[in-house]
Amino acid sequence: MPENFSDKSLKSHLRSDPDIQWANIDNNTDILILASDSLWKVMSNQEAVDIAKKFKDPQKASKQLIAEAVKRDSKDDISCVVVRFRQ
Repeated sequence: MPENFSDKSLKSHLRSDPDIQWANIDNNTDILILASDSLWKVMSNQEAVDIAKKFKDPQKASKQLIAEAVKRDSKDDISCVVVRFRQ
């Protein structure tokens, strides 16, 4: 029989630690990566940027980041959006 969780017990298993930064978007801004914690649990911000910058196509960059997170044994669902700013 499946175990039931109340809202209170479920909340104790969830984490919500957003990484919030204020930044100006200008001509020096190359890339923005929005991703779920399942990606950030297995790679650093700089690792993600280094991977994403290898691709001009943001969709390919996003797919590669997800593939890398899976390769690094991420256990949760992974969501990732890469935004490339035109230069």
